[in-house]
Amino acid sequence: MTDYLALYCSYLTTEKHVSANTISSYMRDLTQYQQWLQQKKSDLKRAKNAMLQEYLTRLEQLGKSQATMSRFMASSKSFYAYMFAKGYIKTNPTAALKAKKVQRKYPEILTNKEVELFLEQPKCVDEKGFRDHAMLELLYATGIRVSELISLDVDDLNLPAGLVVCRSKGKERSIPLYPGAVKALQDYVAHIRERIVTSDEEKALFVNMNGERMTRQGFWKIIKYYQEKAEIKKDITPHMLRHSFAAHLLENGADLHSIQEMLGHADISSTQIYTHIVKKQLKDVYQKAHPRA
Repeated sequence: MTDYLALYCSYLTTEKHVSANTISSYMRDLTQYQQWLQQKKSDLKRAKNAMLQEYLTRLEQLGKSQATMSRFMASSKSFYAYMFAKGYIKTNPTAALKAKKVQRKYPEILTNKEVELFLEQPKCVDEKGFRDHAMLELLYATGIRVSELISLDVDDLNLPAGLVVCRSKGKERSIPLYPGAVKALQDYVAHIRERIVTSDEEKALFVNMNGERMTRQGFWKIIKYYQEKAEIKKDITPHMLRHSFAAHLLENGADLHSIQEMLGHADISSTQIYTHIVKKQLKDVYQKAHPRA
C-alpha cells in the first residue's frame, strides 16, 4: 500500500520547506489518526468527513486541550489538501470540517481587596516576615514570573529610580515599582538580607533561611502559607498575581502596549486576554448593580 504519510512528509520538507517542529507535530497527529483508523478498519485515503468528526469527538472525550484539537485540524487539513492536489483522492474530507466552539476560559484574578488582604499577611517582625513582605510586594508590583523573581540578583534593583531589571529568554526589561514596593525592598536589602545570607559571594536578591537562593518550590510554599492565613478561598498562585497585576493596570487606564512591555509578552495577542477579563468584570458589576438588570 502506498505510504501517503511518507510522501506528504517529503513534500513538506523538500517543496514547502516547513520547519522541523511543525513537520514533527503534523506527522505525530496524523500517525495517531492513522492508527485509530486502522482500528476502525479504514485508512487515510478512504476516511470521510464523518470519520474525522468522530475522531475529534474522541479527542474531546479523552480530555485533550483545545490547542491539541486545533492542531489536529490544521494537520489534517494540510494533509488532505495535499492528497487532493496530487489526485490521490477525489474529494477533500476536511472541506466541511468544523471543530466545536469551546468557550475560552479566562484566568482567574484577585480583587483589589483580596490583593490588599494577601499583601498584609507577612508581618515585619522578623527576617522571614520582612523578606516575604518584600517578595510579595515586588511580585504584585511588577507582574514578573516566579522564575524571574527567584532569578533576580541584588544588582538588578535600582531603588533610587524605582526600577527593577528583569532578564528572561535572552531579553531584558526595566519595570517600575510603586512606593510601597520600593520601601519594602529598601528595608529588606538594607537591614535583613545581610542577616540571612551565609556568603558574601551570594548575589541572589531573595534567599531562603539557609542563606541560599530561593527556589520555585520554596516560594510556592510561601504563597500557600499566606493564602491560608488570609483565608482567601481562591487558589492563589504566582501566575494569578501576574494576571491580577495586568488586569488591575488595565482597569486603571494603562494601555495594552505598556502592559505587554512590562509582562515581557512577545505578542500583543497574549496581553489582549486582559481586556476580556476586565470587560467580564464590568458586566458582572452591571448585572449585580443596575436596578433594571
